[in-house]
Amino acid sequence: MSKKSVSVSAKAKHRNNSSRDRSSSTTMAKSGEEEWLAADIEEHAKMMKKLINNTEFSDIKFLIGPSRKQIHAHRCILSARCAVFKAMFAEKPTAGDKEIPFVLSDMAPDIFLTMLEYIYTNCVTLSPKSALDVLATSLEYGLDGLRDLCVDYLENKLSVSNACDVMQAAVTYNQNDLKEKALDFIEDNTEEVFKSKSFQEISEDTLVSILRSNRLNMDEVDLYKAVKEWATISAVVNNKQLHEVARDAVKNIRLPLLTPSELKGLEEDNKKDHFIPVEHFASAWRVHALKEGDKENILSCCRRGTTPRDHHKYLSDNSHAA
Repeated sequence: MSKKSVSVSAKAKHRNNSSRDRSSSTTMAKSGEEEWLAADIEEHAKMMKKLINNTEFSDIKFLIGPSRKQIHAHRCILSARCAVFKAMFAEKPTAGDKEIPFVLSDMAPDIFLTMLEYIYTNCVTLSPKSALDVLATSLEYGLDGLRDLCVDYLENKLSVSNACDVMQAAVTYNQNDLKEKALDFIEDNTEEVFKSKSFQEISEDTLVSILRSNRLNMDEVDLYKAVKEWATISAVVNNKQLHEVARDAVKNIRLPLLTPSELKGLEEDNKKDHFIPVEHFASAWRVHALKEGDKENILSCCRRGTTPRDHHKYLSDNSHAA
């Protein structure tokens, strides 16, 4: 403990003693209770960090990644901090096989070292490049504190270029708070995000999660174009037909918001690739024929960025959601 820390503790004790002198007999009866005190936690973390991948007193080795990078660690620290490592070590006792390393070929060495940093120090160093992989690792190894740090970091670092990557991770790993924050950002920056490279790489499940939002700040015609461009690239990458890669996504394109002339144009374009099922057009035409939207159907609800059209006056009461 540093001299500064000792000095602060001494002053605290003096204040506590003075307080006890003025307290009631009931309070004085509690003076013998134990009290948890903390010294300089940051200094402790710095000292513990020196043990990471340090051969001195280490009693376990890992071979990490395809390159089999050797990393040293300490069983007692890993098992105390992580139930997954504790179970791993229990299956492989120390006696007679101390020098036999654990092979983790599916993890990058830098991500493994970042996880060790958290395990040893309760702190972590993250970057935009590593945070998503560290989040996945924290979930795999049951490190809730590390997960929370990753989520906080990603929420604070949301940008046009990474919003879809973060949204993809949130959907994949079922991180609802992170999903909500990422969607909020996408809703406020829809056009820019939909033009990003990461948008073209999201899964259909993630795209559907985005398209369900009433708050997308983009007109439906432009959304249709963006979804079709996404599907075109996905079809090429996956060697599938256009309509096969977007079966669920197209169900969330709100055709009833379009004018009759816009619907006719889409129908003509659709004859080439059958991107949108015919029955979806039939539902949209029904809205125009009856001059009434289905209030229970979200497809009849305008989004925040929907350009007003004359027929919107008889759509859902939820038109132009706030």
